[in-house]
Amino acid sequence: MANDVIGAERYNFGVSTAVSGDTALAAKLFRGFSDRTRLEILRRLAPGERRVTDLVRAIGGSQANISGHLACLKDCGLVEDRPAGRQVFYRIAAPEVVEMLTAAERLLNVHGWQIELCPNYRDQADG
Repeated sequence: MANDVIGAERYNFGVSTAVSGDTALAAKLFRGFSDRTRLEILRRLAPGERRVTDLVRAIGGSQANISGHLACLKDCGLVEDRPAGRQVFYRIAAPEVVEMLTAAERLLNVHGWQIELCPNYRDQADG
């Protein structure tokens, strides 16, 4: 069971400390969630499809910026699009993405204050 957890190998003493391929891949996944704009896009798409203009209105920023983040999320397989005439609707590609967001919200309900105060997780604006 412990080996089913990402990074479980770090708890096995005497085993190499090199990062496994699974852990490196998981880190890339979390990098997609770590950008504020991409995370907000995913949160806004969780209830259902949205157009770029809907996301720009809800999140702020430029249409080019939001479109660029959507392209990144689409390239990673987290978001899908559906052309409809001259419009394109975006949606979450898999229910696991919403499950990840929900799990993160539950974790933040318990430990959010610690994460907020953690000196290792400084906001980008803080330098």
